[in-house]
Amino acid sequence: MRRALVPVLAALLALAPLVPMAGMKQYVLHVMIQILIWSFIGGAWSLMGRFGLVSLGHGAFLGLGAYATVLLWNFWAWSPWLGGAVAVVLTAILAAVVAYPCSRFQVVGHYFGLVTLAVGEVIRLLIIAERDWTGGSLGVSLKPVGSDSLWALQFADKRVFYYGALALWLAGLWVWHRVDRSMARSAMEAIGEDETAAASVGIHVTRFKIAITVLSAALTAVGGVAYAQYIAYVNPDTLAGIGVSLRIVFAVVLGGMYSLLGPAVGAALTIALSEWLRIAFGLKLIGMAETIYGFLLVVFIIFLPAGIVGSAGGLLRGGARYGPPHPPDARRAPA
Repeated sequence: MRRALVPVLAALLALAPLVPMAGMKQYVLHVMIQILIWSFIGGAWSLMGRFGLVSLGHGAFLGLGAYATVLLWNFWAWSPWLGGAVAVVLTAILAAVVAYPCSRFQVVGHYFGLVTLAVGEVIRLLIIAERDWTGGSLGVSLKPVGSDSLWALQFADKRVFYYGALALWLAGLWVWHRVDRSMARSAMEAIGEDETAAASVGIHVTRFKIAITVLSAALTAVGGVAYAQYIAYVNPDTLAGIGVSLRIVFAVVLGGMYSLLGPAVGAALTIALSEWLRIAFGLKLIGMAETIYGFLLVVFIIFLPAGIVGSAGGLLRGGARYGPPHPPDARRAPA
């Protein structure tokens, strides 16, 4: 049944732009595009988070992917196809540079989180400092071509971006599924439990940790490229630093980092909630929308530690409601 859920959901999403929505169609498509892109980004983060590598610096990878693509287009007219590839390579190199010493010297837990947090803040400050290139804290807009262009990845019709974002999200699910069914999952679970014990049975701890970090960072950079091309504007506060990193973490934890569709559910709920609060309050009671948003996130995280999808699955299976769910193929020891 779970195998059929993704194809059915994909088919329904593919038909969404064909549904009559009166004057709300463009707005609904805009929200859906954001949900799909941030679901992809959340899924990329969960590749690390589910194995105990809690990164608080994914804003660095997201910002590097977005800014590199935009700047290469604005200054040298490099197509986002080429600029995006360069951005992903640069991000992968940064991730490897961060992951290697952390893996080599067993920087784990809170210390690993602090290292990634520092990396994210360094990238944000670097973007702000290079204001001649990046526009500093004001950000920079993508130079328009004036017409639809596949080469420049610029389209007036939101449906093009919608189907592109849908394809990207499905590709992210495929990568998540492949990792989940590979030997890397067993190795990373063993590493997450005890690195010394994992190494003693022949698992190359450093290699696996670097590989999963680079994969997660590269996919996050792809998400940054997609988001920058759609919004056509990049800003250090929305695409780099601690704020965006925590946004990714909260959405994934809310939905459930141990479930295939958990990041998508978390992204959908957080974006829908933020949009509803923004419309409900508008310019009235400045800051109230953000306060309610943060409070609800805290409540969900406290009372649903396995995430919405994980907790719902546990209840349907008659298992425990709290804590991370057991892997599908886990064998429990006999009593």
